[in-house]
Amino acid sequence: MKNRSLCYEIARALKKDREDQPLPRRPVPRTDPLPDADIHSEGFRQTREARRGALIEDYVELIADLIEDGNEARQVDIAARLGVAQPTVAKMLARLASEGLVSRKPYRGVFLTEAGQKMALESRARHQTVEAFLRCLGVSPETARIDAEGIEHHVSVETLEAFRRFIARKT
Repeated sequence: MKNRSLCYEIARALKKDREDQPLPRRPVPRTDPLPDADIHSEGFRQTREARRGALIEDYVELIADLIEDGNEARQVDIAARLGVAQPTVAKMLARLASEGLVSRKPYRGVFLTEAGQKMALESRARHQTVEAFLRCLGVSPETARIDAEGIEHHVSVETLEAFRRFIARKT
């Protein structure tokens, strides 16, 4: 009970300190003026496009990894690795098949088409570059792997080249 009242008192004191501080008008001051509306909207358009493609790339890259690991890429394995339900995987596999990225055979796994293999290689290369860059910055291997999984879909070719130059100088 003593610990609870001590924690309560500390929380009250911290809240009081925050209430005494005036709120800043702008938490992080902007150093540059807002870009032109067309330029600004292009950044948001690219982000929306990257989000749309990220899930497809994740599936294709995972399918390639499972096949490369000597296994078939089965729906149950894909679901387990992505942490989603099998019906979710089934729906995405149908989409990937309709886009010409995978082929499916009854009672067999999923296979990448030539287009799917190309996408998987490109996605893996981006992932490895981002992960290596984060490791060069001192990020732990586990965190770099996890963070690279999201970042890889949102970096431009120019940024990837800058990452590669940085990595080459560091190694």
